[in-house]
Amino acid sequence: MDPQYIRNFSIIAHIDHGKSTLADQLLLKTGAITEREFHNQILDDLDVERERGITVKARTVALNYKHTDGQMYELNLIDTPGHVDFHYEVNRSLAACEGALLLVDAFQGVQAQTVANAYAAIEVDLEIITVVNKIDLPVTRIDDVLEEVETILGLDPYEALKVSAKKGTNIEDVFQAIVEKVPPPSGKVDNPLTALIFDAKYDPFRGVIVYVRVVEGTLKKGDPVRFMRKAFSDEVIEVGQFRPKGEPCKTLSAGQVGYIITGQKQLDHIDIGDTITHPKEAELITPLPGYQKPKQMVFCGMYPIDSKDFEKLRDELGRLSLNDSSFSFAPETSDALGFGFRCGFLGMLHMEIVQQRLEKEQDVDLIQTAPNVSYEIKMRNGDVVKIDNPQDVPDAGSIDEFREPIARVNFIVPKEHIGSIMQLCAERRGEYRTTEFIGGDRARLEYDLPLAEIVYDMYDKLKSITQGYGTMDYEVQRMEPAELVKMDILVNAERVDALATIVHRTTADRRGRGLCKKLKEEISKHQFQIPIQAAIGGKVIARETISALRKNVTAKCYGGDITRKRKLLEKQKEGKKRMKQFGRVEIPQKAFLSVLSAGEE
Repeated sequence: MDPQYIRNFSIIAHIDHGKSTLADQLLLKTGAITEREFHNQILDDLDVERERGITVKARTVALNYKHTDGQMYELNLIDTPGHVDFHYEVNRSLAACEGALLLVDAFQGVQAQTVANAYAAIEVDLEIITVVNKIDLPVTRIDDVLEEVETILGLDPYEALKVSAKKGTNIEDVFQAIVEKVPPPSGKVDNPLTALIFDAKYDPFRGVIVYVRVVEGTLKKGDPVRFMRKAFSDEVIEVGQFRPKGEPCKTLSAGQVGYIITGQKQLDHIDIGDTITHPKEAELITPLPGYQKPKQMVFCGMYPIDSKDFEKLRDELGRLSLNDSSFSFAPETSDALGFGFRCGFLGMLHMEIVQQRLEKEQDVDLIQTAPNVSYEIKMRNGDVVKIDNPQDVPDAGSIDEFREPIARVNFIVPKEHIGSIMQLCAERRGEYRTTEFIGGDRARLEYDLPLAEIVYDMYDKLKSITQGYGTMDYEVQRMEPAELVKMDILVNAERVDALATIVHRTTADRRGRGLCKKLKEEISKHQFQIPIQAAIGGKVIARETISALRKNVTAKCYGGDITRKRKLLEKQKEGKKRMKQFGRVEIPQKAFLSVLSAGEE
């Protein structure tokens, strides 16, 4: 197709501002889906997306739109997630586009992720079309919202479109704006092939399905192709586009978005951000810049409940990391849990989604250890070591400096909650930077906070304090020295490596006591007494004791000589001593996650 009649655009917004509903409305108006399918949020096809009502993966779909002048256009739409943990998905999608629809809620206005996504689109020089959605709400504040668009984002409020994705109001205006404002792709059909891999997924029958944006040249079935980063060649057995399901087509030309299948089943051969070309033209082209590698911020251990499932878990993690390149994993072992993997995520929601996809979609039963962030340690010999597992923290005597990641956090909250947010940040070692009032009733607060204090439950606390109206966005800025220590947990005098955690020295006593109390609640009674201790180095800072399960061994003794009862009790006492010496304590899954809520009371 002639590139001048192609438009590639993305939909970006804060969570729950109606991205998927607008995407479905665009599909409905162009005949890609039926009225019945419209209500199903057809692009959110993962089970976890349906259950949670959020978009987790970016989706692409090609639409045929007939303009009022009679010309047929191909509109390639990419629907993106809104949560801060999936910002990497948004950045990947924007790299395959020339324009973006920026959705703003007609009541909630500009939120934290609206700002982050708008700046991401501006950075890659996209044409931004502002769309005020949900104008059908019984209560709206459209004039205030347009003022926020101008003051916070610096975009022209007079060009903003006012639509209702749910009711289908003014959707034709959106199509007109896409055709008229989004520039066509700059690539030429006659140039040597250059295509960007922006996503991929694994199909057990067909191999890896590679999502591509063709920048220059053409690509068709039977073409030999070279993956430049991995330096291997293959033959295309199918090319196609998503409409919204995959449909084979004859060719993909410059400016078009679609998929190719080569039958490749080696997952490590495909690299997101790689450049595809024809083998004969490989020396004529410069590889595309691709993407920056995402930096995982949260790490946890994932272990199969049944050790026989270790290989299955490895295969499923490999397939998942192909479809989600912001997730990483590496094998590790634990004395308590056996063989498993250390997994890296962009945030807590990202971690929950991956765990849920493994357990529900792939049917893998997991034990997950408490998550932690990545730290840096400067040793006395001058070496700098990166630590993403508390077990790897070296002896305190060899540490010169313990550094933690500091994030710049933007809160947008109703002004009556400013004091509560400031108190929350002060409790979590936050450093205040600025306050800026937005419109009449909201404010933007900026803080520097340790990442460890953000990722666990900051989002939930924020929503609780502000009755759901507060939003936040964060970006890691630097590593900073802090008084951090490794806190070990001993159960029945044995260190449980999977329960070790890194804490700030000032909160260690409180966290230790809280964790011991939680573990006492979670671990069931045994036939012997179980001491639970929190220790820093060789010093125990907190202790709780689970009393022994008592069985009445003298129940059958009615009256008679008291020495008979004493003999039975002494025999029981000796048996419990032996059991304590050889017995192992069973620690349930809940206990490993109790590290999160410890010390919050």
